[in-house]
Amino acid sequence: MSDQEFYDDLETRDPEVREKEQMAALSRQVAHAKANAPYFGEVLKEVDAAAITSREALATLPVTRKSDLIKRQAETSPFGGLNGVDVGLVSHIFQSPGPIYEPSGTISDYWRMARSFWAAGIRPGMIVHNTFSYHLTPAGMMMDAGARAIGCPVFPGGIGNTEQQIAAMLHLKPQAYAGTPSFLKILLDKAAEAGVKPSYKSAAVGGEALLPPVRQSIIDHGVTVLQGYGTADLGLIAYETKAMEGLVMDEGALVEIVRPGSGDPVADGEVGEVVVTILNETYPLVRFATGDLSAVLPGQSPCGRTNKRIKGWMGRADQTTKIKGMFVHPEQVNQTTARHPEILKGRLVVDNVDGKDIMTLNCEVEGSPEGLAEAVASTMQAVCKLNGSVEFVAPGSLANDGKVIDDVRSYE
Repeated sequence: MSDQEFYDDLETRDPEVREKEQMAALSRQVAHAKANAPYFGEVLKEVDAAAITSREALATLPVTRKSDLIKRQAETSPFGGLNGVDVGLVSHIFQSPGPIYEPSGTISDYWRMARSFWAAGIRPGMIVHNTFSYHLTPAGMMMDAGARAIGCPVFPGGIGNTEQQIAAMLHLKPQAYAGTPSFLKILLDKAAEAGVKPSYKSAAVGGEALLPPVRQSIIDHGVTVLQGYGTADLGLIAYETKAMEGLVMDEGALVEIVRPGSGDPVADGEVGEVVVTILNETYPLVRFATGDLSAVLPGQSPCGRTNKRIKGWMGRADQTTKIKGMFVHPEQVNQTTARHPEILKGRLVVDNVDGKDIMTLNCEVEGSPEGLAEAVASTMQAVCKLNGSVEFVAPGSLANDGKVIDDVRSYE
């Protein structure tokens, strides 16, 4: 088992060397996207790729948003012209809520998750229990690829089936866990109730906020837990290290923090929207807006990695939100309510209770039509791919503020 502290030498590059190398890669990426991805051929038509060799030049390029993906993919299958290679050269096609379709390439660790795993203490030979979904969405494969790149066998547990997963955990004794922190807490608590000491030593978690009480509970079970931050479109964006002082930016991602609703970078320390340019020829996303809020932290991490850090996930710049690792868009809430004409108005309220995300669709309805709540809940599950409860409220009682999704979770 390797005792190497860093995943590779890229993590400890001199910052000036990193910037020079990344800006050269940026220019090549813009040229590739413009020449090979029809969408970027349009939006970057007037751009001289050879001139995009600085952060200032990058900031002049247009921002692409998830809403653009949904619109373009509805017009042009399968990727809306954002793919930078022929579809026949893509290894997998995934579907995320929206719907949005994402490709994966054939290279090892396509989403670059191994770096986050290594920082979390996962080393070659460890069995990784992966509890992210392998169905439709790429989360399971993202983590699987990262673990395999390190040299770890993977138990693809997927989501749900808690009792079966605990039985497998007891039999296989995996040393590492990959999945959401809330499900890890459930597994650890249930194992403790049965008087069983978990075999996990390290956990690489994501898909939702790692709340302080949940982190402490996991640590109390004897498990080291660190979080990674990524998306289905971009792969890894930033990752936590043993210093636990912010998230270090990934070496394959150019991260900007911009003023929400614009593409204008804000000063370091100011909260804004995370915008990422990925150095990826298969899906060459240039200035892709995540919809997430964060801020750049000053200085370098005490862990020894020299890349810049972000504070971590600080909420959403728009109403799209992430619940149990899945994005839920306002369009999906509207699709749900539109299928039931009895609903006059709807608002999805997202909360976190005891470390677990819950969502409730509040519907303005005349009276309480029999069977409607169950029907709406079924529609919501089909559209959003998540279970939630439905509550009826009196007509006119929901606030007139334009909100379709109200995320009331607190991360203090």
